[in-house]
Amino acid sequence: MSAIPGAVETDRQPPMTVPLRYFLVGLAFLVAGGAVGVLSATGAVSGLTRLAHVHLLLVGWVCVTILGAMTQFIPVWSNVALHSRRLATVTLWFVAVGVAGMAWSFSAGAFAWVHAWGGLALVGFWTAAYNLGRTLSRARPWDVTERHFAVALAWFVVVPAFGLALAMGYLTPVFAHLPVTRVRAVAAHATLAVFGIVLTTILGAMTQLAPMFTQTDVEGGDRHLQRVEAVAYPAGVVALAAGRLVDSAVVARAGAALVVVGVLAFAVVVARLLATTRVEWTPMLSRYAVVAVAMAAWALAAARDWLADPVALARGSAWVGDPLAPATQFGGPPHLLFFGVVGFVVLGTLYHVVPFIVWVHRYSDLLGHEPVPMIDDLYDDRIAAADFVATVAGGVGLVAAARFDLPSTVTVGAGALATLGFTLVATNLLLVVREHGPGSLRGVFVTRLADGSGGAGPSGEDAAATTDGGTATGSDANR
Repeated sequence: MSAIPGAVETDRQPPMTVPLRYFLVGLAFLVAGGAVGVLSATGAVSGLTRLAHVHLLLVGWVCVTILGAMTQFIPVWSNVALHSRRLATVTLWFVAVGVAGMAWSFSAGAFAWVHAWGGLALVGFWTAAYNLGRTLSRARPWDVTERHFAVALAWFVVVPAFGLALAMGYLTPVFAHLPVTRVRAVAAHATLAVFGIVLTTILGAMTQLAPMFTQTDVEGGDRHLQRVEAVAYPAGVVALAAGRLVDSAVVARAGAALVVVGVLAFAVVVARLLATTRVEWTPMLSRYAVVAVAMAAWALAAARDWLADPVALARGSAWVGDPLAPATQFGGPPHLLFFGVVGFVVLGTLYHVVPFIVWVHRYSDLLGHEPVPMIDDLYDDRIAAADFVATVAGGVGLVAAARFDLPSTVTVGAGALATLGFTLVATNLLLVVREHGPGSLRGVFVTRLADGSGGAGPSGEDAAATTDGGTATGSDANR
């Protein structure tokens, strides 16, 4: 694959307001989730605040951002028109209201309402799966990124259904007469949410983004590693979730081993691409570097005890050795996975995607006619540097506090530092939209439901560049 696909069709993308709306709502969930995490660590709030914290970050921030990215890039990468802009708008509001409602229910202890809010989120996720699935079905043959996205969309159907069943369990004993216990269903639900939806999408997207934005190609042994990930990882996720659902340690252990192999292979590929990059270092690449290190560290930590000391199996401290144990649900240190891998992928990608979308709609038609800024000139470098330091320091603190059982004050301080970093990221990207977008911030959220286009800025057809313009845009992105 070339570093920048020559077949990119930017006139296939939806109007600027559609993906930006997802990203801005996701950033709001990010800040809210960080704040709830800090309050939970201090004991200032009651209820199931841990569940509220997890759903705000994993579902509210990460999944909403993923859906926004898919809405933007499936049409661009696959050269097909988005099936329905109206459904894209409907999706966001159902998911956003549903997730916010669930977080409130968990925090307030109002468990009788969890299923109602969960039902709204379910409708939103199923609408997204239908809309994006119909869009993706027009592209043939699928490349490796499109195959990852198709698998992730399938999990977007399954995981919310699991979640709704679990939410109904607060009112009625849903699992009382089923061969599957609630504990096993929770384990499978969490597995498919994290490894099925989130990491599958991340691996698929970075297969395109890492070569594109480092201006390097995947060659030689890296291609073999990429093929290993493409087979081992999705098979591992299925086996791990199935083993946990039916309480089979053998099946789950095989799945856990395949997941570790897939993630480790992918981490090596990303690290090599970053090491040979031909472009100026950007905030996105800095965050991808953190991801490569965190991926490798998580994979090694997940299997370390099992490889170094088989007796660890009896202690339940090794993920590959005992993937059914609640303490090893997410393999290595959870913050290393959620913060170091998932968080920094999303933050790094947002640092390019949001300015990219704004640049295409505001400046691409002016390219060659008058001086225009580079994409990386749209955000504030000083804020980007400050949020990087805050998020890295906060993440390291959270991982260390959990790993070495440090005092709660360390967890609170690290969480506050990370939340400060999240707030700085959101501020920097909001300033990009406010100062360079063709319309106001309010215009991003005010839309005509009939066609999904907003009053802020032109439609996708009016504002898009040509194919050559799309390629030039990619070049500008990497300077």
